[in-house]
Amino acid sequence: MEKIRLDIIGMSYSQSQSGAYALILGERSGHRRLPIIIGGFEAQAIAIELEKIRTPRPLTHDLFKSFANAYQIEITEVIINKFSEGVFFAQLKCSDGQIDREIDSRTSDAIALALRFNCPVYTYENILSSAGILMDEDSDVPKPDENQGIPSDPEQTSLSHTSTSDLKDALRNAIENEEYEKASKIRDELKKRK
Repeated sequence: MEKIRLDIIGMSYSQSQSGAYALILGERSGHRRLPIIIGGFEAQAIAIELEKIRTPRPLTHDLFKSFANAYQIEITEVIINKFSEGVFFAQLKCSDGQIDREIDSRTSDAIALALRFNCPVYTYENILSSAGILMDEDSDVPKPDENQGIPSDPEQTSLSHTSTSDLKDALRNAIENEEYEKASKIRDELKKRK
């Protein structure tokens, strides 16, 4: 399967789930975004490395990198290789120069490590097409659907009872307002209907 390179686009605090964050990954040569809900600790580990903040003592991911370096082990790439029931799965591709290994990882930990090892992050087309959100070329707003109606509020109405057209409108609104957790729930409901 052909791999698709991803970059970190941003991260925002969850409006509806205390302590949760939405990590937004985007395809390097396209307009699709992959919103992934992660915990506060992992969000902090990613943010610290993105901002190049040095802590007085090593955090868990920094300790892992120091340990790997001591034994000449490199993470060469991260692959988000599965999406099931709203959960993303990842693998670390590791090498000591002689033996290559694949290690299962939570996606949030894999991204935190990819930043520290300065290695690329990939996914596959089937994951991006089933869990990704297509953005308009000139903005970070999803492409409009030809059936635009008055969007209903999925918080007030069960997602399963909301029309597909209204869900698409609500998805656009959630992303415009940086409500990525809400967007991921709406995306999951839309995927069930295909």
